[in-house]
Amino acid sequence: MKKILIAGCGGAPSEGVINSLLQCNKRDEIIGMGSEPTDLVLSSAKRKYVVPYADSPDYEKELLNILDKEKPDLVHFQNDLEIFEASKIRKKILATGTKLFMPRHDVIETCVDKFKSYLKWQNAGVKVTKNILINDPDDLKRAFSDLGNKDGKIWLRVSSIGAGGKGSLPTNDIQFAKGWIERFNGWGDFIAAGLLSSDTVTFLTIWYEGELIVAQTRIRKGWVHGSRTLSGVTGVTKVGQTYSNEIVTKVAIDSILAIDEKPHGIYGVDMTYDDVGFPNPTEINISRFFTTILFFTEAGLNMPEIFKDIILYNEFPALDKKINPLPDGLLWLRGMDTKPRLMTESELKHNFIKL
Repeated sequence: MKKILIAGCGGAPSEGVINSLLQCNKRDEIIGMGSEPTDLVLSSAKRKYVVPYADSPDYEKELLNILDKEKPDLVHFQNDLEIFEASKIRKKILATGTKLFMPRHDVIETCVDKFKSYLKWQNAGVKVTKNILINDPDDLKRAFSDLGNKDGKIWLRVSSIGAGGKGSLPTNDIQFAKGWIERFNGWGDFIAAGLLSSDTVTFLTIWYEGELIVAQTRIRKGWVHGSRTLSGVTGVTKVGQTYSNEIVTKVAIDSILAIDEKPHGIYGVDMTYDDVGFPNPTEINISRFFTTILFFTEAGLNMPEIFKDIILYNEFPALDKKINPLPDGLLWLRGMDTKPRLMTESELKHNFIKL
């Protein structure tokens, strides 16, 4: 039995990983750490440690203290800021005897910056909607002129580290956009892009030293509380559905290889469809599983188990299909303070009483 430390415990992204690991046959010991005590106390981890936020000057010391005390075999992080900061001190982490399974730091640095990712895709010939970095009001004016759709709308979002659609806003009002950027102190950090559709798809993968181990596609059919945001995006999937499509697979793999010629670890490619129905990459969620990873586990594909078995036991999965091994059409239904449900469209339709 091995010991695994999971960061960000209590939050949905990490708890999906923990609850997947707790279903594994090997019964590895799961310990946790997190920066929000009221989240952390709800975690399914066996023991829990409170740590400062990853950008705190005390974070490194506290993390290394936990590694020294617990001596975990593996540590895994589940949010962009912590991934980025931990990656910078990976040599110190590895020196404690704890393993990591993550891409090179330069790859992480590119993926947590949406504009850097965009430039990589553009240079590699991957089809992607045009992006403009907004350094000043003149750039914003040019964005509306060059990128506005028939209604004059563009899409604004923060380029740097952040999840949950941080700063996202569709607008055709340049004065509102200017005020929005200033609200976030965002000159030089916001990017504008051509407005895509509301249809999205995610391709989640695990690689080992350049070899694709497993990949599964999921489409998103709405956001939890999406109606309460200006963008309609919250980063919290309401309904996910298993899906497969050759074009999506090719775009996703091309997007990964454009940024990392030898992928190693977890790469989740988010894509949004344009007005002709082609998936454009918008970001790669690097070195972490998405929030609804328990969906795949409950459906029969435990990707956190595959991940830890590779790095801790040198065991690779025996899959009939490494790309989209799950059947299409499985639904994962989620809401606040209610247990998620796995079902098919047919089961959903037969779940209610007809008058």
